[in-house]
Amino acid sequence: MKVTVVGAGNVGATCAQVIAQKNIVQEVVLLDIKEGIAEGKSLDLWQTAPINYYDSRVIGTTNDFSKTAGSEVVVITSGVPRKPGMSRDDLISINAGIVKSVTENAVKFSPDAKIVIVSNPLDVMTYTAFVSSHLPREKVMGMAGILDTARYRAFLAEALDVSPRDIQALLLGGHGDTMVPLPRYTTVSGIPVTELIDPDSLDAIVKRTINGGGELVNLMGTSAWYAPGSAAAQMVEAIVLDQKRIFPCCVRLEGEYGLENIFLGVPVKIGKNGIEQVIEVDLNEEELMLLNNSANAVKKIMEILDGMHIL
Repeated sequence: MKVTVVGAGNVGATCAQVIAQKNIVQEVVLLDIKEGIAEGKSLDLWQTAPINYYDSRVIGTTNDFSKTAGSEVVVITSGVPRKPGMSRDDLISINAGIVKSVTENAVKFSPDAKIVIVSNPLDVMTYTAFVSSHLPREKVMGMAGILDTARYRAFLAEALDVSPRDIQALLLGGHGDTMVPLPRYTTVSGIPVTELIDPDSLDAIVKRTINGGGELVNLMGTSAWYAPGSAAAQMVEAIVLDQKRIFPCCVRLEGEYGLENIFLGVPVKIGKNGIEQVIEVDLNEEELMLLNNSANAVKKIMEILDGMHIL
């Protein structure tokens, strides 16, 4: 079985490394447009196989999508970060063009692949891939909620002095300032988190989660890569091993939560067929209002992209 990761930057290389070390596929292909980068990083990763005891072969290629043929999953991390003086519209235009081209090439050689989007702006790039791929919604998904809940759970584990493995959490909505953490659905070994932490401390953790990406940019001057790359790899693992995992992921909604033709993070079941079920949880009035606000924010960006006539 083969998995492809497009984009050999920090996120893509980390994703390829984690997939390889899980030892769940025969081949991991790393592709980039910069000459030699994917080949070099893949060679470096392959040389860790005798040290880390895995057999997955890691292969790099410069923009040769024929090497990706027959991939079970294609992870797309390609795109540029927002730079000083660059408008949001500029970022959307550049990255949508990249994701469109990558998706079309990936599907050409792997028509049955499941597509996992990591490129930003995440929700609208998932929309871009969905339109460009001509695949059903079950096969095109965005990685966001796994990363966001990981940050939320990590902060809670620190505050409560417990293992992060015992914390289960859920959040909905767009990837960014309008995400909707759900403390009501957060538990520690089945115990509601609201019984273990005071409301003010919990609210502070929720706010820190919402600004999780910005906190890292302020510290490092660049966006994160270990957690995003690992989160995407977890989605790949759920697909190739048919694990039926429940994750919050970006998917096209078709009436769920009262929303149509919008790409938003919601809980889904992931297995060998991609998204095998979109799960609707019961929301109270405030949570539903926050989700609708998030949907409206994503819709505006989708409309901006529509107006560019790129798709």
